[in-house]
Amino acid sequence: MKSSLSAKLLHALSAWRNAPAWHIAFSGGLDSTVLLHLLANTEHLPPLSAIHVHHGLQAVADAWPAHCQSMCDALGVPLRVMRVQVRPGASLERAARDARYQVFAEVTGAGEVLLTGQHRDDQAETLLFRLLRGAGVRGLSAMPAHRPLAGGHLVRPLLEVSRAELQAYASEHQLTWIEDPSNTDPRFSRNYLRHRVFPVLTERWPQAVSSLARAAEHLGEAQGLLDELAQLDLRTADQPSAFPWLPLPSLALAPLRELSDARQRNTLRHWLTPLTRLPDSDHWASWHSLRDAKGDAQPLWHLADGELHRCGERIWWLPTAWSEFSDASVSWPDPQIPLELPGNGRLRLIGTAPDGPLVIRYRQGGEAIEVPGRGRRDVKRLLNECGLPGFVRGRLPLLYRGEQLLGIPTLAGLWPNSASDWQLHWMPQNCDQGLS
Repeated sequence: MKSSLSAKLLHALSAWRNAPAWHIAFSGGLDSTVLLHLLANTEHLPPLSAIHVHHGLQAVADAWPAHCQSMCDALGVPLRVMRVQVRPGASLERAARDARYQVFAEVTGAGEVLLTGQHRDDQAETLLFRLLRGAGVRGLSAMPAHRPLAGGHLVRPLLEVSRAELQAYASEHQLTWIEDPSNTDPRFSRNYLRHRVFPVLTERWPQAVSSLARAAEHLGEAQGLLDELAQLDLRTADQPSAFPWLPLPSLALAPLRELSDARQRNTLRHWLTPLTRLPDSDHWASWHSLRDAKGDAQPLWHLADGELHRCGERIWWLPTAWSEFSDASVSWPDPQIPLELPGNGRLRLIGTAPDGPLVIRYRQGGEAIEVPGRGRRDVKRLLNECGLPGFVRGRLPLLYRGEQLLGIPTLAGLWPNSASDWQLHWMPQNCDQGLS
């Protein structure tokens, strides 16, 4: 049994043999116990350690860290016990999972691998659970065998192994493991599927678990093809904007319009997935409204973690953090030193600074400024002429001396300041400064 299971495991992990370290997510249950035992008894592997996450959700769990420590001590594997606070919410399962994976991300260093013990039965349960929730192809591809995690990788090397194989191995090697009482509680959806639904399915279709797991593999392959198609479509829409200094993701709208509705949704899902949680397929009407609005409109689509704006023939992604800035006036006592604007990037003055005292304010409406060769011009008209997206205009820093508007950032040289011996350069808030 060991040789067969060990061979499967090492084959699944062959791509990660040169990683600087392997960490096992060690709950103390059957799956992670077998995984730990197998790896601890295998030579010539990367440095191995175990991580036990203590959720504190039930009194019986207080004894689990000691069990895990005893097991790790016996196998000579270092253990870290990490205690987390699970945020209350509609789904306790999801909240506990989120807290757990937050820990995993924190402990996984660059190039390192976090190993979890999900197996083939878990994969089948995941597929059926998501199918009942109406998931799309990405959701139905269930759990990937590996994915990025922080600066390293999360790997599930037991997805080709059945629960029965793990139990047989544990019995053969007389392993002891933790039986979580909550795993038998049918109020939790996965437990209901495991204890009430799957016994009925496998009575009629004995291969139901392996067939569902195989279907998840097929769907994962289909999702890979959809991702490749989205990348091709994004290449045509990922055209440079007229404002390269604006550090926000954006796409040209015209190439997207040439695609079918299904390909538009596929492309946008691929583009937006790293940026925000997306609605299900029944709630994309706002995309159609944004896409089909008149050219002079500035529609937006509210999403979970930000907004999608349309300005002319371009769409822009604005994370929630973009709106979190202060529009209060900011004095600038020494214009030779770049000015940090609260939540709004940095302002730099190049050349000989005008006499002070100087202050930065934001638009209130009705502003006008002298433009060389054009006389006194309305700021709103100048912004309309250059096509500056509406969501930027309220953040545009204006340089004042008293009540006199002296200058506006050059905005990539679209118009000069009234003075010829100095210029304002604005570097808006970028992703490294808080946008995600």
